[in-house]
Amino acid sequence: MTEVRAKKALGQHFLTDLNIARKICDSLSGGTSSAPCPVLEVGCGMGVLTQFLLRRDDVVTWGAEIDSESVAYLHAHYPEFAPRLIEGDFLRMNLRERFPEGLRIIGNFPYNISSQIFFKVLENRDLVPECEPPGSKEYGILSVLLQAWYDIEYLFTVNETVFNPPPKVKSAVIRLRRNATERLGCDEPLFVKVVKASFGQRRKMIRNSLKSVFGDFGGAEHPFFTQRAEQLSVTDFVELTNWVAAHRQ
Repeated sequence: MTEVRAKKALGQHFLTDLNIARKICDSLSGGTSSAPCPVLEVGCGMGVLTQFLLRRDDVVTWGAEIDSESVAYLHAHYPEFAPRLIEGDFLRMNLRERFPEGLRIIGNFPYNISSQIFFKVLENRDLVPECEPPGSKEYGILSVLLQAWYDIEYLFTVNETVFNPPPKVKSAVIRLRRNATERLGCDEPLFVKVVKASFGQRRKMIRNSLKSVFGDFGGAEHPFFTQRAEQLSVTDFVELTNWVAAHRQ
């Protein structure tokens, strides 16, 4: 996998280690040989993950690839995959129309759009029981939102040297599996707004972060106000959201 020009502009770092690629693909759960489940690979590149997915008889492998050179490469080298390779932007795809029965998602996501991909997974969480990308263990807005609806399992670390070009940081392969949560017990759009506001000024106490978005709450105070966002759990944020709903002006 030596052709990297096409994806540099997209922030892509190509995985080059076949053993790592096989390990990632083997970690993805599937259906059965008699009832395979659909799996969508986001950003197929030169097919390093694709080749191992296509060998499995418990999944039906689909792909989303925005780069025309990569699409041409995949058509030439994996012709059996071509009918299920969608040339276009995953972020603009209507997953509900294409996969009404649900799907699993896997991929070596470009660093510069990985957060957008995760937000799309969250928007379609009723369709996506599992997502398996390289990612980060850093606790932030996305971590809280994902943990609200997914169990996050750290699988293994991937060194910089197995990518071309190598990134400046190590990657962690993680597995997201939909948890049993159907409702958070709060206004969910407000929950997202509270989480984003809390991390918006993460060096400050939550009091200051929330007041910059919601006002001063008529002078009312919550015990969490003296903490910072990274100190709160998902359950804490649910409680805080309900408090904000009751006290915002």
